[in-house]
Amino acid sequence: MRYLTIALAKGRISDECTEMLESTGLNCSEMKIESRKLIFTDEKNKVKFILVKPADVPTYVEYGSSDIGIVGKDVLLEEARDLYEPLDLGFGICRMAVAGPYNLDFKSKKAYKVATKFPNISARYFSSVGMDVKIIKLSGSVELAPLIGLSDVIVDLVQTGSTLRENGLEIKEVIADISARVVVNKASMKLENKRIIDIIERLQSVVKRS
Repeated sequence: MRYLTIALAKGRISDECTEMLESTGLNCSEMKIESRKLIFTDEKNKVKFILVKPADVPTYVEYGSSDIGIVGKDVLLEEARDLYEPLDLGFGICRMAVAGPYNLDFKSKKAYKVATKFPNISARYFSSVGMDVKIIKLSGSVELAPLIGLSDVIVDLVQTGSTLRENGLEIKEVIADISARVVVNKASMKLENKRIIDIIERLQSVVKRS
């Protein structure tokens, strides 16, 4: 029996991913030991786990280097890869939103400068509502952009809204609800259907119990 490979996103949702996978009976104990390893093995279940940057999870899964991936919906929307997305895991919940200064009448203006880490999501959203925008890609601290005049608004993930409030910003429009999702390579779903469906069903049971 060959190993199934599961790509996991480092960072925001990694601990909850590990906990949920362990609840299904998979052995993730190697990942809890502090090390620089990027590949971990569950010999009993013939499963390998790889840790990669969130934006790379859809790429590993689409090209078949991983059979399954767990990653945030924000990454899936931005990357728009050709994958099955069979399950919402119900954690890592936040919103993808347009935010701007309190005194900005968002609906009154047709052209905006938009700062964001998500240029594809932003471009699709503003195109869908018929607004002409200039997208400015940033890597971090997006909230700073409207404060110093780099942009009019931002598009970013919002969890509690406290960072926005502390910087004089508020949500103007919600683009999408975000949470952790399971994705599957289309060829793997055919070739390893029984084993992959079994993992998905066990994850589904954990989601229902939580």
